Amino acid sequence: MSEDYGFTKRAAAGRDLSVLFSFLFIFLVTADQFIKLLVVNHVKPLGQIELIEGFFSLHYAENTGSAFSLFADKPWGIYFLSGVSVVLGVLIFILMIVASRKNMKLIALAFCLLSSGAVGNLIDRVRLRYVVDFLRFDFGEHTFPIFNFADICAVLGTVLLICIIIFGAKYFEKFWNVLFKKKEKQNAD
Repeated sequence: MSEDYGFTKRAAAGRDLSVLFSFLFIFLVTADQFIKLLVVNHVKPLGQIELIEGFFSLHYAENTGSAFSLFADKPWGIYFLSGVSVVLGVLIFILMIVASRKNMKLIALAFCLLSSGAVGNLIDRVRLRYVVDFLRFDFGEHTFPIFNFADICAVLGTVLLICIIIFGAKYFEKFWNVLFKKKEKQNAD
């Protein structure tokens, strides 16, 4: 008489996926921090390294605000942004685990990218009281706001999630139903 102790192939696959996405999360956050360390050590002393003349450079910047330096001039801004980052980072990480356990790989990837971006910048805010930004694009007289690897992760995760919602509405609806424990409609054919 064999007992399965609640283990099924599908549940095991979900656990494997959640471990895989957790490692990807750790890898992305570690890569973000490592790249920022390189920037601090090699770009900060120079201020800027031009890679494509007049267009793309590594430019050391300390961002005390959020995207586009929102809240940068507010003394309480760093605390507000850190609090928001903690809440969103944890919530989105949990959503990643839920999606991976239900074998919803694209949604799990989107949440993995989003949470790793939030946590990568959170580490800077807590440790340094600012975020290290370094990727700079110039378009003639106009400079796009300087950003970093964590921002790229967050933007890619957001774009992927938007694409899933727009082009895979049923797929996202299935995830939504899992979150709120709604039963899928059975076809009465």
